[in-house]
Amino acid sequence: MATEEVNMPPTLPPYPQMILSAIEALNEANGSNKTSISKHIESKYGQLPAEHTTLLSHHLNRMKETGELVLWKNNYMKLDPNAPPRRGRGRPPKPKNPLAQLPVLAPARPRGRPPKDPNAPKRVKPKVATESGKPRGRPRKMARPSGGISGSTTATVTGRGRGRPPKVKPPLTEVSVEQ
Repeated sequence: MATEEVNMPPTLPPYPQMILSAIEALNEANGSNKTSISKHIESKYGQLPAEHTTLLSHHLNRMKETGELVLWKNNYMKLDPNAPPRRGRGRPPKPKNPLAQLPVLAPARPRGRPPKDPNAPKRVKPKVATESGKPRGRPRKMARPSGGISGSTTATVTGRGRGRPPKVKPPLTEVSVEQ
């Protein structure tokens, strides 16, 4: 048991306290960056856990979200209550008007095409006259002559369908076995 107590590192203060003391000790005008804070903590406390960088990043982000620290140009600084708020890059946001935020609700329209009005006057399209007297479009197919090419009545022409003709199956013949 005595060896376990000797090998144990001395207890460290909480990370937020170490971070605030490092920022105060560095006392830089524009704040301190993460690496300078980390180096100061390592030099002051010596033995740190292996996950020191992860813990430092976690606590810096948490302190930034709660408002204990302000991040300005990658530097962390304490929040001064008397200082004016710093603006970031770009155009400042427009002031919010509480009355303008209320949306004007229009009556809900049903989905789909609206129904036709039964009282609306019916439109009649005027027919366009063709100048040549021919009907528009493709002409109708002419009927086939029934007498064949030579005009004889004995030869009949059967119409073939399109595509490959079907395979002709030979008729089945019965084989009789003689005894």
